Amino acid sequence: MDINSDDLKAFVTVVDSGTLGAAAGNLGQTTSAVSRALSRLEEKLATSLLTRTTRRMELTDEGHLLLKKARAILAAMDEAEEAIRVRRQRPSGRLRIDAAAPFILHAIVPHVAEFRALYPDITLELSSNDQVADLLEHRTDIAIRIGTLQDSTLHARALNANPLYLLASPAYLQKHGTPSKPEELAQHQLLGFLQFETGNAWPIRHSGGETLSVTPSIFASSGETLRALALHGQGIASLADFMTREDIAAGRLVKILEDYYTGYRQPIHAVYYRNTQLSRRISCFLEFLQQKL
Repeated sequence: MDINSDDLKAFVTVVDSGTLGAAAGNLGQTTSAVSRALSRLEEKLATSLLTRTTRRMELTDEGHLLLKKARAILAAMDEAEEAIRVRRQRPSGRLRIDAAAPFILHAIVPHVAEFRALYPDITLELSSNDQVADLLEHRTDIAIRIGTLQDSTLHARALNANPLYLLASPAYLQKHGTPSKPEELAQHQLLGFLQFETGNAWPIRHSGGETLSVTPSIFASSGETLRALALHGQGIASLADFMTREDIAAGRLVKILEDYYTGYRQPIHAVYYRNTQLSRRISCFLEFLQQKL
């Protein structure tokens, strides 16, 4: 017999509420109905999920395992339901999006016309911020964050994972030579980030491991500035695929040391606070952007 979502919801609510009675109140059901839902779930799984005493309930090892899975299943169902509602309704209003300048320019701007055609009643407000922005302070609805997430209070949606390349212009390589191994990078002009040390740890295999910490010759706070410097022959940079794909295809930038790449892909997430007023605008934008990425 298959597990149903109502029983999973009852189980999660009991855990969150602490008692059967409190869970019944939160679910708008009787205590006996919630108890039967738990019993059905345990019967279907042939295991105990909660150890019940007169004072409290504790999760068994199997209960802990199911709780994590159940939360993910119920969240996915909520997201799917919200996505269907978005398709049936016409979202409108202002949507404020914050991202680093390169992401705005290369991953959002080229698709704005198509998004506006699909959702003409949404007013986009794009802001570029190369540092991590506080959503409330900057009055931002969605922030696009590249790299490992630190926030635990925000709802996050994975959009993509982007490879990083070591790149230089043909003019730079012709003048300074092409390094044949990572250790030779120390003899070159390197372009790196200001106040973003993670960006100066390049994912490249070398004698000391799989991450090479570099000391840049030129620092910049924006990835777009580093791209421009590389295009003008000022050195070697580690830059994301989404912002350099066209440069590589046109031959304006050249990948180097490809045999030493570790295969690392930089995660891209959209983060936002849950807000029912904004949910339709947020959902349709994220669904659209994820398809484009």
